[in-house]
Amino acid sequence: MPDDDLTRRLSFLAEADQLKSVLRANTLIDLSRHENSAEHSWHLALYALAFADLAGPDVDIGRVIRMLLIHDLVEIDVGDVPLHSAGGQAHGSAQIQADEAAAARRIFGLLPQGQGDQLLALWHEFEAQQTSDAIFAKGLDRAQPAIQHLHAGGLGWIEYDVSLAQMETRVGQPVGRASPELWNWLHGRLASHFAAA
Repeated sequence: MPDDDLTRRLSFLAEADQLKSVLRANTLIDLSRHENSAEHSWHLALYALAFADLAGPDVDIGRVIRMLLIHDLVEIDVGDVPLHSAGGQAHGSAQIQADEAAAARRIFGLLPQGQGDQLLALWHEFEAQQTSDAIFAKGLDRAQPAIQHLHAGGLGWIEYDVSLAQMETRVGQPVGRASPELWNWLHGRLASHFAAA
């Protein structure tokens, strides 16, 4: 491997370390502190391993794990935009999408070109949610915070004034596309939580 390729890979890995400092809206299950985005990505990779049998037969769990490990690196530049912030509008806004795309080009551009291009394409695939792998990955990305909030008593939902109907719209659709079985399980627990809240 040429020295400059090694240097570029090490620069990328040093940059990726910054994801550990990006705090998310949700807390850890024990409520001790907010989760950071690197922890979220790692936890999602474990979700993919644990729920591999819930994926369709055309889903490549290895690719899903790779997507989940890189999907939030853009938050190094953009920060975490909570799903339920500003009525959910800011999360998918054109400006946020443009900022995240620019961050992806910058961050993956730190790598040697071929490797960087591959990871950038994988990130775009995740964002587009058109392939079986991306659909499953996005579903897990929406399920994990909801499951974590349930374990933590829904504290973040109180802060953002979230309703069951919002969860059904913002979480149910992507989780249901990824795994109807997982959504049926999660929806039952969400309904119980919000009925008791």
